[in-house]
Amino acid sequence: MTRIALMTAVICVLAPISIPLATLVPISLATLAVMLAGAVLGSRNGALCALLYLILGGIGIPVFAGYSSGFSALVGVTGGFLVGYIPLAFCTGYGQEKKIAGKYSLLAGMIVGTVILYAIGTIWFMFTAKAGFMTALSACVIPFLPGDALKIAAVMVTAPRLRTALKLN
Repeated sequence: MTRIALMTAVICVLAPISIPLATLVPISLATLAVMLAGAVLGSRNGALCALLYLILGGIGIPVFAGYSSGFSALVGVTGGFLVGYIPLAFCTGYGQEKKIAGKYSLLAGMIVGTVILYAIGTIWFMFTAKAGFMTALSACVIPFLPGDALKIAAVMVTAPRLRTALKLN
């Protein structure tokens, strides 16, 4: 329980740090923190951290990007990305646990989770913003690819050290 609370707190501290964009979807450190939770705690506990983060933000604690919160944020144009954090954490943790692709399983889990996150977030954006596919892709995916690649690299380096420090290896 302590580790879940700790990683949920890490998400809550990092996720509000964001750079607003004209596209309505900000660049934030949430994906980094969510992937880290999955990589450190595994699929179920990482997904639980993401769910707890959503509950905390949903009840009004300002933990979403730009220190926003509330149910309106969960159902707004970025709500799909918020919901997508759960499968992102799960897939990342699954990659960490299963080692199907050897040392690249964590990387594969993060990539699959990010694709799912993009899919949920983009589809949600299309419906809530009444945007076409190419507009949504330009607003929700393309600007985030370089940053998410850097976040994935950071988790690849950081997670093994955290797992060792927390005696999870």
